[in-house]
Amino acid sequence: MRSTSTSTRTAPPSWAVGASFVLALAALAVASYLTVTHYSDPSALACPATGVVNCTLVTTSSWSVLFGVPVALLGLIWAAAMTLLTAPWAWHRPETWVDRARLAGAGAGAAMVLYLVYVELFRIGAICLWCTGIHVLAVTLLGVVLAARALPRTEVPVRA
Repeated sequence: MRSTSTSTRTAPPSWAVGASFVLALAALAVASYLTVTHYSDPSALACPATGVVNCTLVTTSSWSVLFGVPVALLGLIWAAAMTLLTAPWAWHRPETWVDRARLAGAGAGAAMVLYLVYVELFRIGAICLWCTGIHVLAVTLLGVVLAARALPRTEVPVRA
């Protein structure tokens, strides 16, 4: 007969694990689409190209490149990192750097959203619906990460 000992560990709210991962995957999908169209044909974006909503104007403006790197590619890199940091296994890692990296990444994404919305509204004079989609995802992801940190973690048994 094998003896088993049971200890406990703390776990984040399960809704936060699932919600953050889904949000990051959605951001990864949108960022992938924006990156592919940036490098292939920006005018092919499924978005109006007239008036205030003008994805082509936004994604081909001089503001669509930051330090020589397309903003769409920066978004893709961010979304890929956040997908890794919000994967269920990452939420259950005991190392504190993973939690700090998740918070820093989510905060950096939301800070970038503030800059990009400013650029769209006050420098370009147009908004991109796809960009707005990823902006909403990034800010919501920050909210979920912050809520998960603020709420009490639950004790779960671990079999050794």
